Amino acid sequence: MGVLKGMKVVEIAGLGPGPFCGMLLADLGADVIAVERPAANADHPRPSEIYNRGKRSIILDLKKPGAADIVLQLVEGADALIEGMRPGVMERLGLAPDVCLARRPSLVYARMTGWGQSGPLAQTAGHDPNYVALSGALWLATAPGHRPEPPPTLLGDVGGALYLAIGILAGVLRARKDGRGQIVDVAMVDGSAHMLNLILSIIRDRGGNFECGKPASDARHFARSYRCSDGEWINIVPVEPQFYAELIKRLGLDHDQRFVKGQGDPKAWPALSGEFTALFASKTRSEWCGLLEGTNACFAPVLSPPEAAVHPHNVARSVYVIVDGVLQAAPAPRFSATPSAEPAPVPLRGAHTHDVLSELRLTPQQVDRLMKSSAL
Repeated sequence: MGVLKGMKVVEIAGLGPGPFCGMLLADLGADVIAVERPAANADHPRPSEIYNRGKRSIILDLKKPGAADIVLQLVEGADALIEGMRPGVMERLGLAPDVCLARRPSLVYARMTGWGQSGPLAQTAGHDPNYVALSGALWLATAPGHRPEPPPTLLGDVGGALYLAIGILAGVLRARKDGRGQIVDVAMVDGSAHMLNLILSIIRDRGGNFECGKPASDARHFARSYRCSDGEWINIVPVEPQFYAELIKRLGLDHDQRFVKGQGDPKAWPALSGEFTALFASKTRSEWCGLLEGTNACFAPVLSPPEAAVHPHNVARSVYVIVDGVLQAAPAPRFSATPSAEPAPVPLRGAHTHDVLSELRLTPQQVDRLMKSSAL
């Protein structure tokens, strides 16, 4: 099932965005074969590795003789290959882009890194916050005087995975038109920067002021989160005048000219923020939900994932599911004619090794040689 049924992807298993992208493609119906390293605990269940759900897993030690040729045989029937090694590693393994494209000219060879395949930092180590910091996103997301802290994995790893998926799908579409594959260079720093274009347009409209944090988290009383009397939080963002009018009406403030005129008066925002802080602290989050949720006040409670899973809206849309006892989000987006299957359990490492080798029509002698070389 799924909109990508019939698409085949070889994933050289790694960390972070590569496996997440593979999960996304598998969610949508692609046959994703994850080439994983041998491990002592290969026979142990791993239900918490959500990013491996729905894939087929084979074990190959790519440093051993014969292993690279198995990958190349897989590539011969694949639409795309995902790899997340540092630049040069795949080349040393005998799986360089030109080698793979020689075996499959229509292949989309997708390379996922933090810094990209080129540039002075290409060979250096890094993690999500580093890429987000260098892109400018962390600076813009930080309120003045506060320590810069990015949202965990979202802008670098997951954002990178989404750009990786877009690159793969775009490349496959092109290849199905003209038969020509290509290399897709996906860098988390590139994606994090690209996602800033919307906020950069807002900054330009505000006169180009790049004061730290002001564009994203300034003192607007009508666009921020507030703590409630029970210690929980709610979030409001009625930026449009009609939605702001809805909010202050429901709060009983539509006759207070300070609030009526305050949305367009930046000088009034700090004082009005203080009044909102006191007001929202007077009731529980549940009470505010009863008053504001489901209205055009652009309101939402700030929920933990377990709370979000049982919220009526998310329940109605089946946003969350539990598989093997692990809470996880269901596949997205949704398709009317080719719906995605329910999330599949995470396979054991190497669970599909023999099945995949059989599909490649390897002889028993070839399999025996691979086992003797410790490639399997």
